[in-house]
Amino acid sequence: MLDYMIYILVFAVGSILGLLYSYKLHGEPYVVDTEFNVLLAVVSVAGWCLGFLSGNIILSAIGFLLAGFVMGGRPGYGRRETAVGLIVAIVAYLLLKCGML
Repeated sequence: MLDYMIYILVFAVGSILGLLYSYKLHGEPYVVDTEFNVLLAVVSVAGWCLGFLSGNIILSAIGFLLAGFVMGGRPGYGRRETAVGLIVAIVAYLLLKCGML
């Protein structure tokens, strides 16, 4: 039970940090970002994979911090990167559960 609370708190901290970073990076009013940010996609993939696949409380917390960082950006930013990270993590999870990896 305590580990779930840690995950929720770390995800919230990551979301706040992502929002602060996003406002520092993009000062303009709401504009949907049309370019795919590869660095944020890598952070998202690493975060979701660590969060779902590590099996360790510390590594999972770091993963949820990274995933929250990408998801916590301003509205319209980071949505595709988060989707790519989730898809890759879910596919890796399913492949590990089926014994293919």
